[in-house]
Order: sequence, then structure tokens, then C-alpha cells
Amino acid sequence: MRRALVLTSEAARHWFRASLPQRRLAFADLPATGPVSWQITASDIRGVATTYFATVAAVLAFII
Repeated sequence: MRRALVLTSEAARHWFRASLPQRRLAFADLPATGPVSWQITASDIRGVATTYFATVAAVLAFII
């Protein structure tokens, strides 16, 4: 058996949802601006290395 989400009309929505402000555009609704560069930079490598060593130091501090 298949039922519609709104039984009669849009006016028959739930009272709470009807009281909410109108939905704004989500990130996925925005148009694409151009090609995205997926190159790995020195800043990316530095961030990964910093995170790795900070995690190792934290684990060692809890073990020792």
C-alpha cells in the first residue's frame, strides 16, 4: 500500500514544520565555481606530519 507524504494538501503539514522558517540553500545546492585542484602541497604534508607526531606523543604519554 502506497501513501502520499501529505494526505490532503501542503496546508495539512505538521504544525511544527509549518512554523519553521523557509529552508536556506544547502552547500550541495550551490553551483560549482570551477575546477578543483587536488594537488598535495607542502602545507598538507606538514599538517599530516604534525597530527601524526602529536597523536604518537599523546599515546606514549598515556602509556608511560
